[in-house]
Amino acid sequence: MEFIDSLKQKASTNKKRIVLPEGLEERTLQAANTILQEGFADVILIGNPTEMKAKASELGLTNIDNAEIVDPENHAKMDAYADMMVEIRKTKGLTKEEALKLIKDPLYLSVMMIKAGDADGEVAGADNSTGDVLRPAFQYVKTAPGISVVSGAFIMILKDKEFGNDGMMVFADCAVHPNPTAEELAEIAVATGRTTQAIAGFEPKIAMLSFSTKGSAKHEMVDKVVKATKLAQEKAPDLKIEGELQSDAAIIPAIGQKKAPGSEIAGQANVLVFPTLETGNIAYKLVQRMAGAEAIGPILQGMAAPINDLSRGCSVSDIVNLVAITANQAAGTL
Repeated sequence: MEFIDSLKQKASTNKKRIVLPEGLEERTLQAANTILQEGFADVILIGNPTEMKAKASELGLTNIDNAEIVDPENHAKMDAYADMMVEIRKTKGLTKEEALKLIKDPLYLSVMMIKAGDADGEVAGADNSTGDVLRPAFQYVKTAPGISVVSGAFIMILKDKEFGNDGMMVFADCAVHPNPTAEELAEIAVATGRTTQAIAGFEPKIAMLSFSTKGSAKHEMVDKVVKATKLAQEKAPDLKIEGELQSDAAIIPAIGQKKAPGSEIAGQANVLVFPTLETGNIAYKLVQRMAGAEAIGPILQGMAAPINDLSRGCSVSDIVNLVAITANQAAGTL
């Protein structure tokens, strides 16, 4: 795939250290083997070294020896990381004893490695829920300055090139925030537009989705999208943002022209912003499974460091692709 190949090429010119905390998970090990073979990132695996090497040998993964392997139960920086945790969470009453227990959890260890500058980014979620992946990240890495909401965008690569930008679209939020307010939805829309510019590399045409198009239905859920659209337009006047639009009006030119005549976005949208997490998550998975689209992500928007969360149904290639994106984020090329 040209898009992913270009990201790998960028990452290989300035290799970053990406930590994979689920080092004993089979798909993660296979992905790490591919990443090390292709050479676009340095890989840190967390897990029992003996078990990991035995599993790698069983799977015939010959490149795992080139990874840095960190044993969460016994490593040189355990005490230093625990001290950092206590300092960051002192107002919450975290004790050193509690920190020493938490740091044995690979998900906490990985974010502390990033916080300490020993890793540049993290990819996890093949074997853990989104909540479990994000909790340590929110507590210790935190959000970027000026950001109040974290969201997850998917780059969707469709077989039908008539949709989006030559078959490429961006969907959000599909991973994090269950029911954003109008203000939060506006922030998600703007963040997704910036992600589209930086990662997908095309001009975003952002549709704020609803079950109504331009007042065709009346409901408080529609009102939220109308308000969010106005706020997003005010926040980022350089971005093309329109709503509220039904999904068919957003992506089918004839329907867009009929339901929203004169619109720059209707029928031509390449970025879809969903009103709730349930709608976004359902939509991306249906498009992925039923239309055979490739779903790359979720790309977390709003974190202070590149920490990205996988679906537990992810494939090996999903992990490899998300590591390529994370490495570019860490290198500042996205």
